[in-house]
Amino acid sequence: MGFLIAGTGALACLFAARIASSGSEVTMLGSWLEGLAALRQHGVRLLDLDGSNSNYTVEVIDESSNKRKFKQSLVLVKSWQTERVAIQLGRYLSADGIALTLQNGLGNDRVLMRMLPPEQVALGITTVGARMLEPGYVQFTGNGKVMLGAHPKLSGLAEDLQKAGFQVEMVSDPVSLLWGKLVINAAINPLTALLRVANGELLVRPEARELLAEAAREAALVASKQGINLPYPDPVAMAEQVARNTSANYSSMLQDVMRGTTTEIEAINGAIVRAGEQIGVPTPVNRMLWQLVKSLNHH
Repeated sequence: MGFLIAGTGALACLFAARIASSGSEVTMLGSWLEGLAALRQHGVRLLDLDGSNSNYTVEVIDESSNKRKFKQSLVLVKSWQTERVAIQLGRYLSADGIALTLQNGLGNDRVLMRMLPPEQVALGITTVGARMLEPGYVQFTGNGKVMLGAHPKLSGLAEDLQKAGFQVEMVSDPVSLLWGKLVINAAINPLTALLRVANGELLVRPEARELLAEAAREAALVASKQGINLPYPDPVAMAEQVARNTSANYSSMLQDVMRGTTTEIEAINGAIVRAGEQIGVPTPVNRMLWQLVKSLNHH
């Protein structure tokens, strides 16, 4: 039956290339016209860590395509596209199929569960790095893990991802990992987008570093007041460590701003502000970052 990957952006292309290289058939579902055209013409093009280039043939489908059924699908679209993709997956997923979200931000699994049978939705996170060089052409920028919440339908998919060269871990509490990544994204991504700098630059500018720390502390407090244990003891130290480890990287939010496309600010800092309001935890720095990035999005 092969793999269905919802998305044509950087991570979607990286996963497609890796999975295709392991011998599985890959179909990509998208709405980005330039991306779809490039994938149809050239397949997925991958620039690897060692500087080598490779091409992988993939099937490409869009909204109008014949409704083939897939047993395994990865959801790798931006969080604001999740609802549209969930409706499409209702037509493409087989009755015993599984949709695994590896997206940024909070609430993507809940959106999928509203449109699909909840037992067909699995939650995971990935810390693998990728950057879009041009439509259909992705640069692999850093090794990371794919961490999956335990799910009865996931064993085959997890094996396929391992076969494709990903470091896969099954975890008992994916919500902890999701919030762990959310806190770091909330601290780093909006500041890089607003200042238009690489991640490491935030540690060089004292005021930016202080805002990073405040955003991380606020987000961690919102998690802790909900009884969510983060997968690290010190959120500020962890956010700074990630910024250091990815110092030359442009965050996905900065890449979105530079391309003039919608960011994921609603599912990151916006989600933290809303969660804080529900439990009475003030989040002034996250609110400010949310509103400033939203004002960049404004057309």
